[in-house]
Amino acid sequence: MPGTQGPLNAFLDLRQMPVANAELGPLAGLRLAVKDIYDVAGYRTGCGNPQKFEEAHAASRTAEAVQTILDAGARFVGKTQTDELAFSLFGQNAHFPYPVNPAAPERVTGGSSSGSAAAVAGGLANVATGSDTGGSIRAPASFCGLIGLRTTHGRIPLDGAMKLASSFDTFGWFADDIETYETVGKLLLGRDPHQHPLNRPLSIRWLDAFVMGPAEAAEYQRMKALTAAVIGLPVETEYAFASFPDELYWCFRRLQAFEAWREHGPWISAGGRLSPGVEERFGFGRTIDAKTAATEAARRLAFRAEFGALLGNNGFLVLPTVPGAAPLAAGTPEQFQAYRERALHLLCLSGLSGFPQITLPIGSVDGAPFGLSLLGPSGSDVALIRLGRKILDAARKV
Repeated sequence: MPGTQGPLNAFLDLRQMPVANAELGPLAGLRLAVKDIYDVAGYRTGCGNPQKFEEAHAASRTAEAVQTILDAGARFVGKTQTDELAFSLFGQNAHFPYPVNPAAPERVTGGSSSGSAAAVAGGLANVATGSDTGGSIRAPASFCGLIGLRTTHGRIPLDGAMKLASSFDTFGWFADDIETYETVGKLLLGRDPHQHPLNRPLSIRWLDAFVMGPAEAAEYQRMKALTAAVIGLPVETEYAFASFPDELYWCFRRLQAFEAWREHGPWISAGGRLSPGVEERFGFGRTIDAKTAATEAARRLAFRAEFGALLGNNGFLVLPTVPGAAPLAAGTPEQFQAYRERALHLLCLSGLSGFPQITLPIGSVDGAPFGLSLLGPSGSDVALIRLGRKILDAARKV
């Protein structure tokens, strides 16, 4: 299994081979980094696991979404570190030196798209691909001061990508400015199928309870006030699931783990080796039986219908992306677990519904980034990017 290279431990130390790209196009001259769950022709896909890397053959084709970016002129500059089998939130893979968060070096980058976030935040790439199953675009983007969109589930093809939990897996990317971010979005997403204007911001009171403390709460209120000047004051609303956030959290946890075990359980059972924390998460999936999964799938459908009705054609939810700044890299397991549980209460809404969510780097706590999110109806991905651009433009003027 290769190690890492570069000052941020973002890139895998692989023998570099030529990867064809267009000479002209809207991304010409830009550098592209690729998370190591996506196939790149000529390279093995290691998925953050030494055994997977050794067992893999060099890919004969590049993943479809990655190829789209190359065909637009971007130049491949390397594969980036990922958490093991993309099943973690903090970017601390036991098999590699941890990637460095350029925006807050004493804090984690976030995972599982850890190397990609570090590469863009550190100026080593202009665009980097990632994925988001439980929060692996949104959390690293918030932690590293980047824009990050969890796309509408199923909207961008995942051909040539490692699966984790198929009904949650989505393609994502980071970019070093909003103009580039929007250009990549147009290439990958095309025209939004959701053609209604997003002009009705909403908020849900119980979401505020998952920020970490008084400083985070005050910064979240400041971010909301800043966005209100651009998109209007969010209307506070209630809905039936509001009294049961833990039910949504456990619905997500059980379904994700069930699907992850279904996907990778045979390999693990046949002798696949994992580091302890990741092994525990897959082990939890092994305990979820089909009846429990069916019950949670029904709960998920009910939530999706109710949440969709709440948003309607023109509504979007304003919420904190994660509980606050990234955890300190030297934190205890107990501190990481407490943060993870709070974060997943926020992150699971997009995952369970399949609706898109964008995080914007407009806040900070203790000198470290803290993102604000907008979550819109299915198929409103490009509209969210454009709303985000307006907010970022306003934030620059403050």
